Amino acid sequence: MPRIPVRVLPPAFVLAVAAAVIPLGPPATAAADSIIVGGRPVSVADSPWTVALSSRDRFGGTRAGQFCGGVVVAPTKVLTAAHCLREDVLGAAVPDVPDLRVIAGRDELNGPGGQEIPVRSTWVNPGYDPHTNKGDLAVLTLDQALPESGVLPMAQAGSTAYEPGTAATVYGWGDTTGYGAYSSALRAASVRVLPDGDCGRAYPGGTHGAYDASSMLCAGDTAGGRDACQGDSGGPLVARGRLIGLVSWGSGCGSPDSPGVYTRVSAAIGWMAGRS
Repeated sequence: MPRIPVRVLPPAFVLAVAAAVIPLGPPATAAADSIIVGGRPVSVADSPWTVALSSRDRFGGTRAGQFCGGVVVAPTKVLTAAHCLREDVLGAAVPDVPDLRVIAGRDELNGPGGQEIPVRSTWVNPGYDPHTNKGDLAVLTLDQALPESGVLPMAQAGSTAYEPGTAATVYGWGDTTGYGAYSSALRAASVRVLPDGDCGRAYPGGTHGAYDASSMLCAGDTAGGRDACQGDSGGPLVARGRLIGLVSWGSGCGSPDSPGVYTRVSAAIGWMAGRS
């Protein structure tokens, strides 16, 4: 199931680091827009391509209406997770969310500085399957350009950044505990890219979905403790100075043998090249 923070859910469901309130028992499936577990505070000045998706009208609160993350890949283009733009998450179709904004250049969501930029248009991967989480990608076109210096390069297929064991970092404003403790300040967690075989064994299908190596990758720590969580969905996974993944889904947050699953950016490049 995608990692959607409790705050992202529409009123009819009255977030999580990785959907709904997580019980004090075995971790529930993590929603893609969850907060960072086992992480540390970081400055957006060092990661200017990390942005937050916001709708104050729909999500309000003390976190500037943040409900998902995103990453700047061109001055007017932001990548995020397709599931962040689903009608059951937003509570309305995207065209009916006129206050959809991207918050850039701000560590504290309600703090000073930075920009809240309107979204001019959206593109959701037509191959996205909400049942399997395959193809979990959307592109936002901004109403005004961000600095070229704040653009993160994307890792092409064959890049060594995808090699198992590679050190990577995931960023977000999501749940920091797996039990609904969301952060208003940007955080990051250090993880490692894991072998596809490990991910396939962790997610063979069924309740938590099946891992597909052609469109997904997973990262974390086999012992658990460091992961994305609810509210982090759509945020960047970065290795060797390149974007390699977008927070997509997982089981729990930081649970042993249940790594976070990310949209594979090398696949996303192909989907975007073929978009109409």
